Amino acid sequence: MPLDTPQVPAATVARLPLYLRCLEELEQAEVETVSSSRLAELAGVNAAKLRKDLSHLGSYGTRGVGYQVAHLMRSIRFELGLDEQSPVIVVGLGNLGQALVNHAGFGNRGFPIVAVFDVDPDKVGRHIDGVEAAVEHLDNLDMVVATHNARTAIITTPVEAAQNATDRVIAAGITSVLNFAPTVVQVPEGVALRQVDLALELQILSYYQPRPETSPEEPSETSPEHGARDENLSATR
Repeated sequence: MPLDTPQVPAATVARLPLYLRCLEELEQAEVETVSSSRLAELAGVNAAKLRKDLSHLGSYGTRGVGYQVAHLMRSIRFELGLDEQSPVIVVGLGNLGQALVNHAGFGNRGFPIVAVFDVDPDKVGRHIDGVEAAVEHLDNLDMVVATHNARTAIITTPVEAAQNATDRVIAAGITSVLNFAPTVVQVPEGVALRQVDLALELQILSYYQPRPETSPEEPSETSPEHGARDENLSATR
């Protein structure tokens, strides 16, 4: 976010990348203008909410015409800081870390992965697809972050190593952390943090799964809990 502009609400910021993706698809289809209702439909939100979100960018559109796709894309990219490259490092080369490194979409969207770190001697020094440099030991963190002017770190370590990894990347100069480890990590004020727990997301989805309308089972008369109550009652007689 530019320093001289008002704060955009967090909920709006969370939707801007979605609008940008829809606009990119429209641009690929050679669509030059789009109405708020059509863009809202593509993004899965209502048109009033979309118009309010975009008003924070100073983009009100033109009545009867809509939004200029190219101009709106530039506005959103500028607001999200996507008008320049933002180097990223990955800490933890397990299965998830490897999958993220191999995903080409980060670089295409302005977030090239410039370095990968691990502490496993069998992984350090390896060359992997998606990154020019070999896997670095975590002890080289400060030097590599400074060399690449990296600002963002993706944490994909085991749970027990996540907080230490987070502390170390911040000490090295990282100001944004995306944590994939299934645990809550703490960061100091001034450091941006996003937590992504895939198991937690599945649990939330489970709430919306159709299922029989049944209540949690009550302890049966033969259950250990019921038996213990009976024994307690007997002892007080």
